[in-house]
Amino acid sequence: MSAIPLTDTSKLCVHTITTKPWSVEEAMDKYAEAGVGGITVWRQWLEGRKISEVGDQLRACDLEIVSLCRGGFFPAATSQGLEDAIEDNRLAIREAAELGAPMIVLVCGAVPGQALDESRKQIADGIAAALPLAEDYNIRLAIEPLHPMYADDRSAINTMASANEVCDRLDHPLVGIAADVYHIWWDPDLAEQIRITGEKNRLFAYHVCDWMTPTTDLLNDRGLMGEGCIPLEEIRAMVEKAGFTGFNEVEVFSDRWWARDQDEFLTEIKKAYLNHT
Repeated sequence: MSAIPLTDTSKLCVHTITTKPWSVEEAMDKYAEAGVGGITVWRQWLEGRKISEVGDQLRACDLEIVSLCRGGFFPAATSQGLEDAIEDNRLAIREAAELGAPMIVLVCGAVPGQALDESRKQIADGIAAALPLAEDYNIRLAIEPLHPMYADDRSAINTMASANEVCDRLDHPLVGIAADVYHIWWDPDLAEQIRITGEKNRLFAYHVCDWMTPTTDLLNDRGLMGEGCIPLEEIRAMVEKAGFTGFNEVEVFSDRWWARDQDEFLTEIKKAYLNHT
């Protein structure tokens, strides 16, 4: 199974973390000039800025604001830590509303040494506590499963199935899943879980990059599409069959690419998007 080839960049979204050396102002100008259709803004790119003005600037560039990244990190070893995490997610919801982003990506968190089941319970409870404010602003919360190598401290949600379990527990139309190929490509149940996610109208986002072999850093050595071993066209076919019609979001953490000229990198992103996604 393979997807229909992409012919333009209207559904290409780039995360500001992908072109990390650029400010949000540089990124929006460069993305718009390159014909990129959408942008996902990471919260640190908004620091020291009037968020509503950044949103206005993005819209003036004809960039669709796909999401704000990131919320989450709900689990904690103390009651104060749990409350602090909920408050930070409420802040993220207010920031998303001010920016004009319809969705927040949740990297859900974990506590080293704490049972994963307890962390998963804290994640579900934390999302539930933030949901009333998300309802007020109509902001969707997209749970992003992370590769099991991050189960110790970055996320106790490591498969599409575990993300769907949280969604089932909360049973709310504003809670869904962000499917990132870097984290889920290896899963033997991926096709079935994507099908289920689509049937339940909770496939909120789709992130793309590639897995380098060998990888030199488990966080900052992601590949550009086509550089690695992920069956990207096959997975895109799965999400499209499941009814997903949103953006293909390029999210590349790469010391190697960040060290390159970012204008050249953006050109390579467009080529890889059209030829290998």
